[in-house]
Amino acid sequence: MTILQPIIGVAANERRDAGDDMGHMAISYNPSGYIKAVQIVGGLPIMIPIGDPLSAKRYISMIDKLVLAGGQNVAPEFYEEVETIKSNDYNRERDAFELALINEAIKQNKPIIGVCRGMQLVNVALGGTLNQHTHQHWQETPVTQTSHDVSIQKHSPLEKVYGLRAHVNSFHRQSLKKVAPQLEVIAKSLGDNVIEAVQSTDPTLRFLGVQWHPDFMYNVREEDLGFFRYAVFNL
Repeated sequence: MTILQPIIGVAANERRDAGDDMGHMAISYNPSGYIKAVQIVGGLPIMIPIGDPLSAKRYISMIDKLVLAGGQNVAPEFYEEVETIKSNDYNRERDAFELALINEAIKQNKPIIGVCRGMQLVNVALGGTLNQHTHQHWQETPVTQTSHDVSIQKHSPLEKVYGLRAHVNSFHRQSLKKVAPQLEVIAKSLGDNVIEAVQSTDPTLRFLGVQWHPDFMYNVREEDLGFFRYAVFNL
């Protein structure tokens, strides 16, 4: 019997200048770690480019699960705050489109996986807020190296993948502040208690989010590939 591969929609990012030799061409893209990891564990990834929020319903109807990747900071107006830091690292068009994807995935009962910014944006979509600047959570070492420990909640999905303590990488400037009512914290960084993972407590919403980047580590550490295996087949 043929088993159909789960179709995993990975929300894409944009760069206005790819730095190429063809007139600095703009590109829509997914970091390859998400694509390769989903393929390796047996899913079928497709890219969802930034577009009109009204198209979110059709896109979500085409997939089995939604992955929200890392990237720019979430603009503060989306969680009803004013900007308190100096940064040009925003893409408000991406924020609006991905918020529409999240809302539509919830309506269609499609699971959502959030990585770094993706976890932050789901928290915002559900009524939570963010710390606009988080100290010492952007490591200077390569992306395939880890930089700090996190404590993981017993009996959570992440315990099955990483155990009760994991050493993870860290590439984020924002972090969760007020956790949305429908979410619970299932991992924190040791030492400074920054929220590192959340899951949904609402049976009508299947969501798992992590602050670190398993997409950078899937090909060097089994646990991070295991994260994608769980997300694709068990969430």
